[in-house]
Amino acid sequence: MTACRQDTHRFRIGVAQCSDDSWRHKMNDEILREAMFYDGVSVEIRSAADDNRKQAEDVHYFIDKGVDLLIISANEAAPMTPIVEEAYQKGIPVILVDRKILSDKYTAYIGADNYEIGRAVGNYIASTLKGKGNVVELTGLGGSTPAMERHQGFMAAISNFPDIKLIDKADAAWERAPAEVAMDSILHRHPKIDAVYAHNDRIAPGAYQAAKKAGREKEMIFVGIDALPGKGNGLELVLDSVLDATFIYPTNGDKVLQLAMNILEAKPYPRETVMNTAVVDRTNAHVMQLQTTHISELDQKIETLNGRIGGYLSRVATQQVVLYGGLVILLLVAGLLVVVYNSLRSKNRLNKELSEQKRQLEEQRDKLEEQRDQLIQLSHQLEEATHAKLVFFTNISHDFRTPLTLVADPVEHLLADKALSDDQHRMLLLVQRNVNILLRLVNQILDFRKYENGKMEYTPVPVDILSSFEGWNESFLAAARKKHIHFSFDNIPDTDFRTLADVEKLERIYFNLLSNAFKFTPENGKVSVRLSTLTKEDNRWIRFTVSNTGSMISAEHIRNIFDRFYKIDMHHAGSGIGLALVKAFVELHGGAISVESDEKQGTVFTVDLPLWTCVDETSSLDPPASSVSEVSPLNDALPVEEELEKNYDSSKPSVLIIDDNADIRSYVHGLLHTDYTVIEAVDGSEGIRKAMKYVPDLIISDVMMPGIDGIECCRRLKSELQTCHIPVILLTACSLDEQRIQGYDGGADSYISKPFSSQLLLARVRNLIDSHHRLKQFFGDGQTLAKEDVCDMDKDFVEKFKALIDAKMGDSGLNVEDLGKEMGLSRVQLYRKIKSLTNYSPNELLRIARLKKAASLLASSDMTVAEIGYEVGFSSPSYFAKCYKEQFGESPTDLLKRRKERISKV
Repeated sequence: MTACRQDTHRFRIGVAQCSDDSWRHKMNDEILREAMFYDGVSVEIRSAADDNRKQAEDVHYFIDKGVDLLIISANEAAPMTPIVEEAYQKGIPVILVDRKILSDKYTAYIGADNYEIGRAVGNYIASTLKGKGNVVELTGLGGSTPAMERHQGFMAAISNFPDIKLIDKADAAWERAPAEVAMDSILHRHPKIDAVYAHNDRIAPGAYQAAKKAGREKEMIFVGIDALPGKGNGLELVLDSVLDATFIYPTNGDKVLQLAMNILEAKPYPRETVMNTAVVDRTNAHVMQLQTTHISELDQKIETLNGRIGGYLSRVATQQVVLYGGLVILLLVAGLLVVVYNSLRSKNRLNKELSEQKRQLEEQRDKLEEQRDQLIQLSHQLEEATHAKLVFFTNISHDFRTPLTLVADPVEHLLADKALSDDQHRMLLLVQRNVNILLRLVNQILDFRKYENGKMEYTPVPVDILSSFEGWNESFLAAARKKHIHFSFDNIPDTDFRTLADVEKLERIYFNLLSNAFKFTPENGKVSVRLSTLTKEDNRWIRFTVSNTGSMISAEHIRNIFDRFYKIDMHHAGSGIGLALVKAFVELHGGAISVESDEKQGTVFTVDLPLWTCVDETSSLDPPASSVSEVSPLNDALPVEEELEKNYDSSKPSVLIIDDNADIRSYVHGLLHTDYTVIEAVDGSEGIRKAMKYVPDLIISDVMMPGIDGIECCRRLKSELQTCHIPVILLTACSLDEQRIQGYDGGADSYISKPFSSQLLLARVRNLIDSHHRLKQFFGDGQTLAKEDVCDMDKDFVEKFKALIDAKMGDSGLNVEDLGKEMGLSRVQLYRKIKSLTNYSPNELLRIARLKKAASLLASSDMTVAEIGYEVGFSSPSYFAKCYKEQFGESPTDLLKRRKERISKV
């Protein structure tokens, strides 16, 4: 009873961490390890994963649980201040670690001096660059105190070096992925960057990776903060030459718990504890690694010893129980009975163990047999489901053919009408093209069903494969030009490619393989077809290969790629039986098909067909004229970007369409081009780039796209300063509520399901743009922005811009370029952002602000007109008077006269 009593906890400590990263893990381990040295101390750690709401819930959880002390690392200062104050006012001691709040209502603070760390980084970079160079800063979460203090310290340091310029700054939220995106954007804006200052060692490798992709990583130095040991952390990054330097940001979890125990045990403690830092570069990184490795080994030994001590204590407790039991037994019975009793007990225990092992083995055998039966049953069910699926598709395909025929024939008659307008003719061509696609898909399903039932007809006729392929290549010229794909056709000269084959099925094989190649090849990629002959087992064969760059199929997918209904990429449309049908048609000819894929050469499909001697020897078919034909003369293609820039009409609202389906883009373009300037993008990456460049009034995006899908594209656009204000409409063929919730969580303003009504789309576009235009009155009529009308990022942007104008309006040389640099945007981006939010250009806003300030001075000061003009930044009094009269309807001189007359009357 003594050995088995429950340990009582003297103190319960709650730790509310803001993040879940390697630095926090190290601190948490140190806190838990230090707690081992104190009896009756329990520590519970909860992480908020960079979510203010989640961290507030964690703090309330600890308050409700009645902990004796709270250790809090605030995610952001402002949102967490009231929660920390609430805990403090309830009498719970609060230790702030690493990050502070906007209040002094806490018990103690422990952490590094982020201002001094930022200043040390600034001095290091200035020294390394010898006092001259361009620097980019990637910050942590904007609302957190470490990010603000590290920036302030850095700026204080480089202010002593006039030739060190901070040319750009971006919020990377402490993480690698946002840093890589932000750095990629910065690299496009700045051709000359000498140094990158990252607020931690997760941001730094993201920036390095972006620079490496652009081939510019050797042009600049990379400096981070944390210097943690371990794989992928700062110390290893310095040793791997990814970072030039990193600064130690001590975790000191042991000191945090020591401070907590001093508070709980009413011992003296400092209210502010500041940890020191030091630079880690290539000169001392190896020594640091040796030290940290040794420390890690000691930590592991401590944990091992603690485990052994626990085992020893448990063993002692067990021994105490046995000892007390033996003494009681010795008092009750004789020694002989004790021996007999122990023997019987041992025998029973062994029998029970053997019985238990036998029972477990039998249960495992039963489970294995049950699993085997389930697998067999599932296999039968899958076969039945596949069969039912094929029967269903076959039946419904038959039903589709009649209405499709009734649609196709009237469309052909309407296309023959000469009275059609260009838009009507274009839309009818779109209908005709998609009806043909549906018919081809329906025929594929019917043909595959025929093949499975053994009813597929094989009708071989003499055919020249070379001539047929060259003719069929014409169908892919438009696709090659549209995507800027280099398409080449290669054959062996002076070779007879005549054989017996089913021409219709051969065409389906060729079209299916080539269509897939174009579908999965990115812009500026390559698609190649090679036709040749070979000898296998004394027989001649014809071989043709279809290869494309830019896509790689994994070994797992290659094993199943010819299975029916198998799809590699759910983002691409398709029935899933195209390649299965190709394989069936190839085998019908007595041939074979295979596929190879790797990152360097892309994907290559190889088809081998036996060469049968033609019965009709008199059918003379023309031999090939050349060995290689360039099918796609891409030099004649118009550069789309230059054409768009040339035709961009800024007088009309602009709409960006992001969709990988060219027909959808063409259809929506046709609906909008009369009233709007339309910009197109073929995928999410291009859509983000064009949104940054053109800053449109509205974005329409498909959800299911390869690479970056519509939901992720929307989320990224809403997180960027240049584009966060733009309304986004998502188009989707999926009606699941879960997907809609993801879209709205990502910042989408509207959802429209496919197929959609053109009137609905036009009305939604018009309403969203009109609603957005209502935000533009806040500068003109002096009203403030309503909370629901604009996002916090735009509100902060506007307030910062207004403050910048107020501070610098006296500078007559102030221009848009200067304002853009201060705001972290290019001249074009600043113009489009301000124009979109306010309906005024930056210059117009600057002039209005100057005139309003001048009007205030005229009404309240004794300054002359000329003095006031110079005071508010006008270069000449005459120009000031002209602008003032245009704005207020009277000259400043007239205003002063009226004022004097009014004073004299009084």
